[in-house]
Amino acid sequence: MALRPPSSVQLRAGDPDDDNREYLPESLKESRVVVNENGNNSQPYPARLREHRAVLSDGVAHEWYSFVPENYDPSAPSPLVVSLHGGLMTGWGQAVYSSWTMIAEREGFIVVFPNATSRRMWTLDVAAEHIEAATTPNPAMVYLDPPADTIEDFADMKSIMALIQWACGEYAVDTRRVYIQGMSMGNSMGDQFARRYGALLAGVAGSGGPSALGLLYDADGLPLNRSGPVPTWLTLCEYDTAPPFAGGTDRAVFRGNRDYWLAVNGCDRLPRLRIDGHDNFAFYEGGAAPFVFRDVKNRDHGQTFDEAELVWSHLFSGQRRAEDGAVITDAPRAPREGDLAAVAVADARSRAWVAGRPVALGGTAIRRTAWKYHGVVGDPLPRGEHILVPVTFLAQAFGGSVSVAADGSTAEYLLSGGRRLTFAAGSIGCVVDDTLRAMTIETVLTEGTLHVPIEWIATHLLGLHASTCAGVLFMTDHHALLSTHMAHLIDDLLADEVAG
Repeated sequence: MALRPPSSVQLRAGDPDDDNREYLPESLKESRVVVNENGNNSQPYPARLREHRAVLSDGVAHEWYSFVPENYDPSAPSPLVVSLHGGLMTGWGQAVYSSWTMIAEREGFIVVFPNATSRRMWTLDVAAEHIEAATTPNPAMVYLDPPADTIEDFADMKSIMALIQWACGEYAVDTRRVYIQGMSMGNSMGDQFARRYGALLAGVAGSGGPSALGLLYDADGLPLNRSGPVPTWLTLCEYDTAPPFAGGTDRAVFRGNRDYWLAVNGCDRLPRLRIDGHDNFAFYEGGAAPFVFRDVKNRDHGQTFDEAELVWSHLFSGQRRAEDGAVITDAPRAPREGDLAAVAVADARSRAWVAGRPVALGGTAIRRTAWKYHGVVGDPLPRGEHILVPVTFLAQAFGGSVSVAADGSTAEYLLSGGRRLTFAAGSIGCVVDDTLRAMTIETVLTEGTLHVPIEWIATHLLGLHASTCAGVLFMTDHHALLSTHMAHLIDDLLADEVAG
């Protein structure tokens, strides 16, 4: 018998209806209609997406959708992905607003997309002091059902467990390769399930919708977890904010969610950082299970159309459970590699990121504004902000050697290739091999240390790419757009006393 050729990802044409501004356009169901916005993009309704209605638990009628790839072979157990919709969405909505069916067709795994048991809203835990506010009905219908006394009795905890059991009975499922992924409130639901039943999963992933800090840590700051390590992925889009009652600022909540899984999984504290275009990755390894953080530049809340591809290729494809339940990490379809050529500095930090680890900067980075203020009339006009570093850091970042005058007011930087740069305090000029060039901002002599604009040197003389965001400057050898949450992560790495 001839072997079936391997499947490939297939894009199907749709009929755009971008005038439709419904939260979940019902016209997408079982049609070619697609809608697009900056954060959520849909595909035509998958041809083999099958609707199911039955009682899964608690005597309640449940609805869910399943997708089985064309090359499904019942004699060979397949991985299973449970994909959870956002609040007020549906299982079929999650199917068209993600690319899980497309990746499943290529990879040969099964996907199920459940509806939440009640009002298209998942049953989530909430701190006792917020229960009344979180469960009070409102016109937008964005409120929670009152939670049961124990998390095991939450309707959706039981329905998801029952759905996994249904899928394992209906299809040949590799029970060592069961994964959950969710979007927004679906991510909160998946995270909640993983904190209680993570040992049943080979991986959990989600975009947006981080969990409240009060649900993650006890009074002593220790992780609240009843199931142990699980390979985990968290995506944030740059314009994501923390949900209500999350227990802190956006930055604190996002860091708290990241640190929670680093602690539970026992990961090394130094990630591999990689920025490809608008995709910002921090790959954490070591310990019992990996953790992946992704931030997407200039994207609104939701999930990108390639979220399924990235989650599968970088994480799920390489994760499974052993017979004894231990996490097994194999080589994923796409390696989790960092940018070896990356250099990052942050305003007011005395450490920098070089060759994959923090190093001493030899001083403190400073941020200065370039002004237009010598006109005859008018107010001063800002013309850009620039981060300056001690001139001696250039040799550490890019190689070569630096010599500084005794009074610190002038310096000479000899690059490895023989080029020679000279700087002088207060001057915007830089002499490059006896040729005068104008930098973007003048050098600054402060507390005896000469600071120079490193971005200008990286981009104008070394041909590197640079991106600045939230007071952090990231430089590497390819197109890279630093996003806000990744900038905060890098700033934390440079501020913390993490072993370098």
